[in-house]
Amino acid sequence: MADHVAGSAETLGPPSAPLVGRAALLASVESRIAAGGSVVLTGSSGIGKTTVVDAVCGAAAARGENILRTSGTEVGRRVPYSGLAALLQGVPPESVAALAPPQRSVVGDLLAGRHTPVRTHPFAPGHAPPGTHVSGAPFHDLCRRAWRDLLEGCSVLLPTLVVVDDAHWLDAASADVLSHALHHLAGPDVRALVAGGWPERGAAEHGGDLPWLTAPIAVEVAVPPLPPEDLVELFDRHGVPARIANKLHADSGGNPYLALALAGGPSDRTPRHGRPAPLPQRVRALIGERVDRLSPETRETLLVAALTTRPTTELLLRAGRADAEHDVRLAAATGLLVTEGEHIRFTPPAVAGVIAESARADHRAKLHLALSTVVTDAAGRIRHRALVSADPDAEVARKLATAADEARRRGSRRLAAELYLLAAGRTPAEFDAQRLDRLVAAAEVGATAGLSEAVHRAADSVLAADSLPAQRVRVRIALIDLAGQGLVEMDELFAAAMLDAGEDPALTGPVWLRRSWAAMVEGDHERSAYHAELAGDLARTADDAATESMALALTAMTARVTGRPDYRLHMDRALALPEPALDGWLHMTPRFVAARFAVFDDRLDDARRDLLAMLARTERGTGEEIVAVLRSLSEVSARLGRCADALHFADRAMRIAEDSGLSPGPGWYNGAIAELAGGSVSRALAYAERGVRASEQEGDSIFLERHLHALGQAKLRAGDVAGGIEALRRIADLERVQGVSPPPVLRWHGDLACALGIGGRLDEAEQVIRSAREALAPSDRGRGTSAQLDRAQAVLYAARGDVGRAVELLDHARHVFEALRQPLESGHCLLIRGRIERSRRRHAAARSAGEQALAVFTRYGARPWMEQAGRTLARHPATGGPPAAHPQPDAVGAFATLTATEERVARLVAEGASNREVAAALFLSVKTVEASLTRIYRKFAVRSRTQLGSHLRAALGLPEQPR
Repeated sequence: MADHVAGSAETLGPPSAPLVGRAALLASVESRIAAGGSVVLTGSSGIGKTTVVDAVCGAAAARGENILRTSGTEVGRRVPYSGLAALLQGVPPESVAALAPPQRSVVGDLLAGRHTPVRTHPFAPGHAPPGTHVSGAPFHDLCRRAWRDLLEGCSVLLPTLVVVDDAHWLDAASADVLSHALHHLAGPDVRALVAGGWPERGAAEHGGDLPWLTAPIAVEVAVPPLPPEDLVELFDRHGVPARIANKLHADSGGNPYLALALAGGPSDRTPRHGRPAPLPQRVRALIGERVDRLSPETRETLLVAALTTRPTTELLLRAGRADAEHDVRLAAATGLLVTEGEHIRFTPPAVAGVIAESARADHRAKLHLALSTVVTDAAGRIRHRALVSADPDAEVARKLATAADEARRRGSRRLAAELYLLAAGRTPAEFDAQRLDRLVAAAEVGATAGLSEAVHRAADSVLAADSLPAQRVRVRIALIDLAGQGLVEMDELFAAAMLDAGEDPALTGPVWLRRSWAAMVEGDHERSAYHAELAGDLARTADDAATESMALALTAMTARVTGRPDYRLHMDRALALPEPALDGWLHMTPRFVAARFAVFDDRLDDARRDLLAMLARTERGTGEEIVAVLRSLSEVSARLGRCADALHFADRAMRIAEDSGLSPGPGWYNGAIAELAGGSVSRALAYAERGVRASEQEGDSIFLERHLHALGQAKLRAGDVAGGIEALRRIADLERVQGVSPPPVLRWHGDLACALGIGGRLDEAEQVIRSAREALAPSDRGRGTSAQLDRAQAVLYAARGDVGRAVELLDHARHVFEALRQPLESGHCLLIRGRIERSRRRHAAARSAGEQALAVFTRYGARPWMEQAGRTLARHPATGGPPAAHPQPDAVGAFATLTATEERVARLVAEGASNREVAAALFLSVKTVEASLTRIYRKFAVRSRTQLGSHLRAALGLPEQPR
């Protein structure tokens, strides 16, 4: 039942709405069936197998094929031949009438329900059961003959598709009859589509066997989880905010049915101040049903995993669960968890709580005591010993708080927050001040890691107690910080924090700092600057150097984006102060803002060096700071032409943001920019479109403008000039209202002017360029922004017939970009040069420019630019020599189906890297790399690394490597 509902979940909305995230899978299944093959769909409950089955059946029906369909049920599996009887309902009566009398009699009994014996047949598919028909002939043999004859007769009239959904619940007798017939008849006229999950047997790669793979050309196809972007698109149809949908993906592991259940009703989707909604009752019931399907031994293994903070298969083995790998595989097939290498993650995380609550307290205590002897870290041992008893104990509380402090220093904020909460819970009543301090610490460290439940639990306890104003202000600030970019609804919290803070500058300063950031996110830069200056003054009075330095950095940023020349003064003052302790706030420090200024100034190597140093300091962290560093590294990498790095850093930023429940919009922006550089224009377009919606939902003007820029670029490069102009004009309108002017901050002006020039709106384009040049500070002239405007001006010169000046200006811009080490911008100049030369009918010169551009893009792995250059060259056939190499269509199609991670794995493997080297380079486990390679091989239809390298070079239009 769950899987059927999952199918409905993915097709909610208009009946004609396309499947979300299943196009490639559906095409693969349909092509195999159209070629006369049979397909076995596998996957966990709720993953969407029924969705695919419905779509394939719809396509087969549209082709006029005969479809015979049945579904197994948990009750029906105990009724022999019930599945076969359901299939027989779809067979034409004349076909039954044409059977020999014994077979016709058996079919009549099955249709009349006279086939049910007292007990089930104890056999597995492929083995004949005991029992005889009243006539004396073996009943099961007659069923086999009858079904085979009927199926053969139906296929003579029309191609026939036999469909079995929820096949793991199909009764054994029916399964044997069906698989026997398919083994003999499967081919162009008789195909089978089977969907189910067989956790006890496992998939073929785990050494198990599937009962339906007896057909000569049956292929097992796993239905994968939906990736974040597809799940967000699915929920966008139903008004679920992007931030919540993104978190639902992390909690559901990409299982659409579970994600829909977690979403609950509209009231569950808009929790007040980010407060996590209670677990919907139907999710709790679903978890209970799935757990109940497992054996007591497997449930015990899951209980041990549920009691640990970071469960792994190795830890379960150390804890005495000898069948841990088997038990984890069964639980994964049931949809209770996902594995990432050795690590185990419950989906949703509430599974751990439901399983733990179902165990007796004394049994949990016994397991915690045992786990305290096998976990390898000191904090984990202290945690498990503390959980043996819930009684207050001052010494235990002190040890927990000390362990929490150490975990916080190491950057293990999730563990630190839990330990602080445990310490508060074990603190005796006479030490209430210490208890409240520990709760405040839990809220603050939890906010920097995006731990909504921990933050609200701690804050509620502090606000309900007789706490000090400073404690109340600090937990309210933690709640504000938890909102990330979604600060529009925080007015009530700000007011309460200011009331608690009173006239104390040590308390009001941090509150005004957050108000400044909120105003900047909303696009009110004047108010943001005022609040930042006020926060800095208050912090200086309170001798709070950390808040003062961050306030000065924010003042410098507002000055920079509004074109005020005093930004350097504020930045220098901020950098002169002692560097504030990080503790989750590196992205607000002067050092980070200085790196952002280096990006604005085209000092990309300096920015990259500083950001990599920051990444090393936050590598083990979570939350906003590491996401901000990774995003900036992705942006710098894209500008430097380090396309693989850009994709890698963006992917890491998006995954961490999802796991931490952060606003998805910022990560999607860098995903779009990275895809435009080295991935796929279509994926960039999808990220930008979702990012626009997410930013509008959260009232985030900063990333709304950035996403509009990415959207405009993607549309222009996809050939939608009008759509690109529309998106870029929206930025101009927003900046006009906000008073933002400096082009180096967001470089959309040259793109809009180019688009307007291509569209023939030359006067408007001239005005855009003129206004942008006037807004450039003297120090910005001669840099990247100025070169982009020169490139746009060249397009206008060429449109007006002044080709000589156009070429001269393009060459100048290209040399500027080369000096700044921005190769993709340089290659873009060459592409425009080729277009201009083509307009002059100078085909040799046009081809030369195109070949130079292709060489640049190929060197830096800029795949979408390579494709654009390839299309340009295709218009200019070579006048001599061998024809230009073009990607093989099959290889290109396969390459287009790769995910971002698979693409990076494929590139590294094709370059000769081992699995272990790939794992180290991409921060993945070796098992994850191996699994990715398996999928990549399947998509390219290759069996070796050598073949993959050849196909990958074909997909990218690269020459073969010398042997």
